[in-house]
Amino acid sequence: MADCIFCKIARHEIPKDFDYEDDEVMAFADIRPIAPVHVLIVPKKHILDFMDVKDNRIFNKLREVSQKLIKENKLENKGYRLTINSGGAQIINHLHLHLLGPLGKAVEM
Repeated sequence: MADCIFCKIARHEIPKDFDYEDDEVMAFADIRPIAPVHVLIVPKKHILDFMDVKDNRIFNKLREVSQKLIKENKLENKGYRLTINSGGAQIINHLHLHLLGPLGKAVEM
């Protein structure tokens, strides 16, 4: 989509430091983090909403990248959350996951 900010980032029209990037998925820090680790994991293909996901392959790729970033950020035993905002709850109308951490009682230990 021409004016989608995530699509512009995917096309490198907007400079961004990536935590992960390949031909299908990119991951980068949220510009308004709400946790010490707040990474957005985004398919490069424009998918408007979670309900529009038809390809299990892309969802599996999002899972693989999420797991990689959880390990790289040492969140496995520190509490983390993966969220998808959809159905009008999202700010940007392009499917993306939020990886947040460390969170929860594991932080207090």
